[in-house]
Amino acid sequence: MKHTTYFQFLAGTAAAFALAGSAFAQTSPVGLWRTIDDNTGKPRGEVRIVETPKGLSGRLVRSLAADPSKEPTTCKPCTDDRKDQPMEGLELVRGGKLAADGQWYEGGEILDPDNGKTYTLKMRVAEGGAKLTVRGYIGPFYRTQTWERVQ
Repeated sequence: MKHTTYFQFLAGTAAAFALAGSAFAQTSPVGLWRTIDDNTGKPRGEVRIVETPKGLSGRLVRSLAADPSKEPTTCKPCTDDRKDQPMEGLELVRGGKLAADGQWYEGGEILDPDNGKTYTLKMRVAEGGAKLTVRGYIGPFYRTQTWERVQ
């Protein structure tokens, strides 16, 4: 009987660690996110965020536009090394690390491929990991979007 109890304990402990690991993963912006168009409120694209030695990196995986043929295929308005690069695979998020408060990721930049402008980045996972609050700053002015995690 003791033998069975020990194995049950090990199995329960392993399950607890697995659940804790998945909960921790949900507090990170690493993953696949669906962006929402500011004007229409409809899904616009999917961005995959990964952790790199320089901080976060988020690339456009695919467009979710109703008519993809009307979407630009390259970033013509971009002014840096992303100019005229294909939209698919374009790095929208560069840098950003967990701030001292343990909630916000800061210190990077985010690109708006519609106008080619880059903004100072601040982002935070919300609603138990289901949403990502993404904020781009120019000085005291900012714009906030809420992205949805793709399961």
